[in-house]
Amino acid sequence: REVPGGAALMDQRYPPLQPDLDRLITLPAGSLGHTYAALIRQLNYDPEFFRARPIDTEAQWLTQRIATTHDIHHVVSGFGTVPEGETGVLAITACQIGFPAYVLLTGVAQLASFRFQTERFAAVSGAVAHGMAIGRQAHCLVAVPWEEGWELPVAEWRQRLNLLEPANGLPYGLM
Repeated sequence: REVPGGAALMDQRYPPLQPDLDRLITLPAGSLGHTYAALIRQLNYDPEFFRARPIDTEAQWLTQRIATTHDIHHVVSGFGTVPEGETGVLAITACQIGFPAYVLLTGVAQLASFRFQTERFAAVSGAVAHGMAIGRQAHCLVAVPWEEGWELPVAEWRQRLNLLEPANGLPYGLM
């Protein structure tokens, strides 16, 4: 509720994201919709995985919104789907809204890599720091009505959101 746009989306129970990948893939290359659909298909993700669930309470709505827009956050932030990239994306949401599960998962990822996979610790910590920096600088990604701008270029979304340093091209970023 406290982030710009959050209360309006929550009050109207903005519908859960149910993207039509066949339509989105036909949008221009570089657009949010095309890039998102291409990523979902490349990874062989099931677009129906996040089926609509009850959104009667604010907590239910927020949990559903976070789950269904998570992969859009990958596209816009440039974080890849390798473990470090996943941790970076979680760090954005943890920083922006303090979502308890993501706060916990980000800390656990760092602790686990420090304790059990020391060779990954620097990359995990770098991704977390990068995600936190984006989280502090950019507009809140959970409160964005992505569905109203599938046709916009990813670069334009980044500019609008003040997301100035995406992770693309970094070891934990989308290539």
